Amino acid sequence: MNNDLLERLLILRSPRIGPVSYNNLLEKFGSPAAVVEHLGVTDDFRDSVLREIDVANKMNIQFISDSDALYPARLREIKNHPPIITARGNVDTLRKKCVGIVGTRHATASGMGFVSDLANAFAKHGICVVSGMAMGTDTAAHNGALRADGNANTIAVLAGGVDNIWPLENERLYYEILEHGVVISEMPVGFSPKATNFVQRNRLIAAIADTVIISEADSNSGSMRTADFAMQYGRKIYAIPSHPADSRSVGPNSLIRSGVATLCQGADDFFEKNKKEKKDEKKSESENPILDKLGTIPLSESVLAEIVKKSVSEIKRELVVLELQGLVQKQDNGYVRL
Repeated sequence: MNNDLLERLLILRSPRIGPVSYNNLLEKFGSPAAVVEHLGVTDDFRDSVLREIDVANKMNIQFISDSDALYPARLREIKNHPPIITARGNVDTLRKKCVGIVGTRHATASGMGFVSDLANAFAKHGICVVSGMAMGTDTAAHNGALRADGNANTIAVLAGGVDNIWPLENERLYYEILEHGVVISEMPVGFSPKATNFVQRNRLIAAIADTVIISEADSNSGSMRTADFAMQYGRKIYAIPSHPADSRSVGPNSLIRSGVATLCQGADDFFEKNKKEKKDEKKSESENPILDKLGTIPLSESVLAEIVKKSVSEIKRELVVLELQGLVQKQDNGYVRL
C-alpha cells in the first residue's frame, strides 16, 4: 500500500475539501500525514478510501497525482487543478498534445460528420482529441479520433468516476476508448455524476487541451462554459460556424463574431499538408459543377439548378448518379456532399 497516496486521498475524500482547501491544508501543516492527523479521520472513513483503492486496483484504474510525470502537463499549469486524477486505459495518452472538441448533444448529422472528420485529421497528425463522451458532438469527436490508426488518440473526461459509464448509450464507445485511449476523472471511483459535476468536467477539457474547438452549441450550453474556461486559461479557441436560423449556431457564431474564436473551416486550418492537398484537389476537381457547389449545408434541386444554370430535370438526373456513386446524400431539405 502506498501510504502517501492513501493520505492524499483521505484528505481529498473528506467532506468539503477540494483543490483549494487541499492545497491550503498542505501548506499549513507541511505534509499529507500531518493534515490527516489534523482532520482526525475515523476508521470507517479510512476503510471506505481503502475500498476505493482496492476497487481501482481490480479494475486497472490508476491514481495519478500532480507530481507524477503522467499527469497532463497543461492541466498542471492551471491554478487549483485536481491534485489527483484517476485514469483507466492507455495512460501514455496523457503525455500527448491535445485538442479539445465539444458541442451539443443534439448535433446535426452534417455537424457530427464535420467534427468526426476533423477529429480524425488531428489523430492522424498525432494530436490527441479530448472530449466529454456525451452523445452528439462529443461522440463524433471520439469516434473520428478512433478511426485513425494506432492508439493514444483520444481522452474522455467523465463527470463521474472513471468506472461509471455515462451516458449508458455510449457503453461501446467507452470500451473502445479504453482500448485506444484513456478515460479520466477527478471524481472518486464509483461516483455517480450530478449536474454540477459536468461543469467541472468541462473545466478539465479546456485545461488539458492546447486548443479548443466549439461546434454546434446553444448560448447557455456546457460547451460555451468550456469556451469560457478556455479563455481563462489562455487557450486558442476555434468555432465551427452553423446556419444562423438554427439555435445551435448561436454559440459558435457568437464566439466568431465577438472575436473570441477563430473561424474553423476544416483540418486545413491547422495542417499545412491539408492546405496543400486541398489546393491539389482544386486543381484536379471533378469538373462536375453540381458536386463542386454542394457542401454540408443542404441545397435543393431548384437552388442547384439556378446556381449551375441547368434545368431541374437535368439536376435530378445528375443527382441520382452522384448519389449512387456515394458522393452526395439526400436530406429532407436538399442534398449535401459526402
